[in-house]
Amino acid sequence: MPMATSDSSDSAARDLHPSPRLQQSPGVPRAAAGTHVVVVGAGFAGLAVMNGLEDTGIKVTLVDRHYYTTFQPLLYQVATAGLDAGDVAFSARALVRHRQWADFRQGDVTGVDWEGRQVLLSDGDKVPYDFLVLAAGAVTNYFGVEGAEQHALAIYTLDDALAVRSRLYHQLEAANANPDRDGVLTFVVVGGGATGVEMAGALAELLQASLFRDYPRLDRGLPRVVLVERMDHLLTAFDKSLRRYTLSELSRRGVEVRLGESVAKIGEGQVVLGSGEVIQAGVVVWGAGVAASPLAGKLGARQTVAGRLVVEDDLRLSDHPEVFAVGDIAAAPDPSGGVTPQLAQPAIQTGAHAAEQIKRLVAGESTTQFRYHDKGIMATIGRHAAVAQLGKGIDLRGTPAWIAWLALHLLTLLGARNRLTVLVNWSWRYLSWSKGPRLIVGAETGRLTRKEPRAGQQSD
Repeated sequence: MPMATSDSSDSAARDLHPSPRLQQSPGVPRAAAGTHVVVVGAGFAGLAVMNGLEDTGIKVTLVDRHYYTTFQPLLYQVATAGLDAGDVAFSARALVRHRQWADFRQGDVTGVDWEGRQVLLSDGDKVPYDFLVLAAGAVTNYFGVEGAEQHALAIYTLDDALAVRSRLYHQLEAANANPDRDGVLTFVVVGGGATGVEMAGALAELLQASLFRDYPRLDRGLPRVVLVERMDHLLTAFDKSLRRYTLSELSRRGVEVRLGESVAKIGEGQVVLGSGEVIQAGVVVWGAGVAASPLAGKLGARQTVAGRLVVEDDLRLSDHPEVFAVGDIAAAPDPSGGVTPQLAQPAIQTGAHAAEQIKRLVAGESTTQFRYHDKGIMATIGRHAAVAQLGKGIDLRGTPAWIAWLALHLLTLLGARNRLTVLVNWSWRYLSWSKGPRLIVGAETGRLTRKEPRAGQQSD
């Protein structure tokens, strides 16, 4: 499929915008029909940009190293055999199939030629642009913990989730063959944020269901799920009452929660805590946080201490006013004076704002300031247990929050087929809980492997 690009000879002959914000950026086109926007990243932020430019006459090329986009909030369910990989992934080609003004290019972005206005790909190709939107997302952040990247399993990409699931079943089989092996069914989850809480709760329920039916010879007291969090509470962004409820529900499900405890080192089959305690573990899942995509460090643009790109109040790079940064890779301002969290809503809102600013610039208008609207946060703990903080003092917990969580995630999935299959799978899992989890094939081995480079992840 031909790439929707602008002709360089025509671009040179176009009139310039008189907007003072664009004086450093010659060559910005006036006509929407001749404008080409390249969006790096096919995640929440990148798709929000593309959707925001629909019916404008502006051409859009979406670039991502994967040929699919992933619904990351449900990856933990892929990891614990609740959903199939195809339920949370959607073809990038399908996203542009009926949009004549849009195109998709699979490629690993290695840098940007600022003067030539071209995105550089690892295969040597270059994608020209009039406006560029960097929505390259984030990668797992190991915070310099020794052995974490080598011996812990992340849960940020589809490959990560499949590796966790494969390793999990590998351990169940290993325990069935040799139940006396120390720590064979001990699962350590690092990080007490939403990812860690959801993973720990799902693991506890999965082990309960699996042992009930599929592994009758195993001692019910053998499985152990340990959640380690360095703060003295879980879910830092939530209200105290919701934190207490989360701790209570996890404990009720048999999860050992270690608050105020850090991880000093992770080795083969063991976790060394900051207190010196050593936990023998068959599986270590790392859910402690993310960092901006390493692509940010390859651009020569200003970055925060955390590695996110510094942006102006309209989300443009100060030295390159034809370039926007959105989502996890950008340090977008929030009302508190800090930066927006690396979550789905900030990604969607920054992406939509960037699209609106591009339309304004093409029309010769000045840009407007980005204002983040906090629509609330949610986390699920297990069946009939979740927490939701919706703002204006509205907090939900238990079954109401769980139903709200299910409904929101179902509605925001891409594709009618995905929504239908997830609904069917959730319904079947709910009704057939005592029969154990479904067998879903994925990775063929329980061994942890590292793919290089992870730095090119574009999935915000």
